Amino acid sequence: MSRWHPFVTVACVIERAGAFLMVEEDRDGPHTLFNQPAGHLEPGERIRDAALREAAEETAWHVGITDYMGMYVYRAPDGKTFHSHTFFGMALAHLGSELDPAIHAVHWLTLEQLEALEREERLRSPLVLRRIRDALAGRFYPMEVLHER
Repeated sequence: MSRWHPFVTVACVIERAGAFLMVEEDRDGPHTLFNQPAGHLEPGERIRDAALREAAEETAWHVGITDYMGMYVYRAPDGKTFHSHTFFGMALAHLGSELDPAIHAVHWLTLEQLEALEREERLRSPLVLRRIRDALAGRFYPMEVLHER
């Protein structure tokens, strides 16, 4: 019997003046894809720390996390399951550092621009717009709902 191993990931919805911080990723296929700054939790890492690290590595922005948006479950077409802890916050300062090699570019995009990318099938997953819409609807939880040692 095979064991099931979900992937634990983190993502950040970062908003500034009606636009959202997005990464354009190089992927197999004819087009790049767009996603929030996101990535995998590393061994021994706290979930919030992973979100801050991923945002810095992928966007070269130092962000401040203010709220927890919840855990989003995504079952990818290849059968993998992702448990994505999502945070909301703001951009504090541009770091000027190099981007993760998988990142093609960083953009500030509006909801309308993201919806256009969805129609072109250029979003990494359905979670991208779901997270944005949840943020715009004010679906936040206090950080204290996370219990980590």
